[in-house]
Amino acid sequence: MASITAAVMLAGCVSTQAGRIGVDDGRDACRAFVVQLDSTGDFYGEDILRGAAVGGVTGAIAGGGIAAATGRRGSDILVGAAIGALAGAAIGGTAGYLQARQRQVQDQGALVQAVGGDLRNENRQLEATQLAFNQLVDCRVNTANRIRADVRSGRMSRDQGMALMTYQRDLMRRDVALARSINEKIGTRGGEFDTAIETIAPGTKGTVQARRTATPQPTSARVSAPIRIRPDGGAAQIGQLAPNERVTVRPAEGNFAQVETSSGVVGFVPASAVGVRGLGSPTAGVGGRGQEGEFRQLAATNIARRDNFSESVQNADRLAQGQGFELSPA
Repeated sequence: MASITAAVMLAGCVSTQAGRIGVDDGRDACRAFVVQLDSTGDFYGEDILRGAAVGGVTGAIAGGGIAAATGRRGSDILVGAAIGALAGAAIGGTAGYLQARQRQVQDQGALVQAVGGDLRNENRQLEATQLAFNQLVDCRVNTANRIRADVRSGRMSRDQGMALMTYQRDLMRRDVALARSINEKIGTRGGEFDTAIETIAPGTKGTVQARRTATPQPTSARVSAPIRIRPDGGAAQIGQLAPNERVTVRPAEGNFAQVETSSGVVGFVPASAVGVRGLGSPTAGVGGRGQEGEFRQLAATNIARRDNFSESVQNADRLAQGQGFELSPA
């Protein structure tokens, strides 16, 4: 257990796969999904500093230029360059990518095409990362459900079940630490894309996120329904909604709603089970035709996929810290 705990603590700051996900002890039935998730994370580190690097260089030049323009010399110019580099790196983290792309193209149409191509590639990678994490979380939750079933049926003693649950919880916490480190990198790149998106297609991000910010409302379930870890009919089940059960609810993507039960279970059920309407496609409400419309669709998909991954990490963390890996009361 100590090795797993250490891996959780180090997952965000180590550079080797063994350091991030630990050594395979042959006991983890979900290991292949852990490896796959870790592998998808490599992509987000490849160019993660490109914006900061561009901004840092231009900032250093600007900082030195300001010092020289004000009559300062020697070390003062170097200090100005250093200050400019720091400021430029901060700005470059969100603006450097756009500035680099603008220098590479001749007109607005070419800029839209270039950034759109980058978004298309990013979206493919986000889809792969989400899929890997979904498969991993499903594997963990389904394993926990099997342990509960074995204890209830007497195929496994309660002590054995508790030991296995503790092992699965520790693994899940390590998984969440890995996913959180990937999400941080996605967020850094997302800041670069957001600047470009807002410049090219103002208002796109606000339109997408406004649909997700509905205030949770109290209601009663209309019918019984499985509560799933994400808005997907094939996702692992983390609870069961009973008819007339009081829950808080807000619309979710597709034809789903997010519910929270009185016992603290947070998950997704068919929207019709709680009398609300799902949000449908993440790009719904994002208008436009031609090249602009296509760009807005790509941008909306990118924003939604980043938000979805971040939300899925939070949901997995909630399970790992709460009832997701507890046995039923004796």
